[in-house]
Amino acid sequence: METKLEAVEGRAARTAQLAALAPETSQRPPETALETEIRELGPWFQNMDLAGIATAPEHFLGDYPRNKWSQIARALPEDLSGASVLDVGCNAGFHSFECKRRGARRVVGVDVDRRYLAQALLAARVLQLEVEFRQGTVYSLAQDEESFDYVFFLGLFYHLRYPLYALDLLVRKTRRQMVFQAMVRGANGPAPAPDYDFWDTSPFRQPGFPAMYFIEHAYAGDGTNWWIPNRAAVEGMLRSAGLRIEAHPEPETWFCTPSAAMEKGSYVWDREMAGLE
Repeated sequence: METKLEAVEGRAARTAQLAALAPETSQRPPETALETEIRELGPWFQNMDLAGIATAPEHFLGDYPRNKWSQIARALPEDLSGASVLDVGCNAGFHSFECKRRGARRVVGVDVDRRYLAQALLAARVLQLEVEFRQGTVYSLAQDEESFDYVFFLGLFYHLRYPLYALDLLVRKTRRQMVFQAMVRGANGPAPAPDYDFWDTSPFRQPGFPAMYFIEHAYAGDGTNWWIPNRAAVEGMLRSAGLRIEAHPEPETWFCTPSAAMEKGSYVWDREMAGLE
């Protein structure tokens, strides 16, 4: 017959076996100071590796924006030594840092959100990369005449009430290349004709005709998603703003260079502001 001592010892042994199978939540190491800073600045939209800590490991788009960057980075020069870069809507600075890693002389990141800028400053400190971050809107850039070799206009276009105004403005600031990315919806179709008859409404019913979808309330739970273009609209706007499309490395990103007229300083934005055709 089992003695009282043996019964107690048996229960203790079974308890120890169960404890070994259970998650070691009580033995989890304490949060580091950096982990605390990252958590307190959350939520993060850009997933970055800061000293081995992922800032947005549960992002609904996966390892974003690195997964998209891996597709578009090959279209950008590996060596940006001596170049200046403007990153508009920089968020936590992912693309700013990637350009700095490629040797860019000067990188300026602009965002309207103070929390995103605080994230960017923390990331710059951890990564030990020198980037100038400013708070402001894309429209506020009209107040200075500074231009940059490369302008990144990523993930912002569809959040703007006046997107074409912003595009025309940023073309004026682009010396070598603009990297443009926008959320794109709708079907693809044939290239638009150079002109249309007033009484012929059929082109507007063709799949892929250049279009911008206006979102009155919200899209994907975000009330700042105002305009979502299809591909034909994106490419038409880029061309009409004075850009040549040089590369289209993934469905939502275009690499563009200023046209000859833009290189001579004849900007659409200036003509529009002056009321000229």
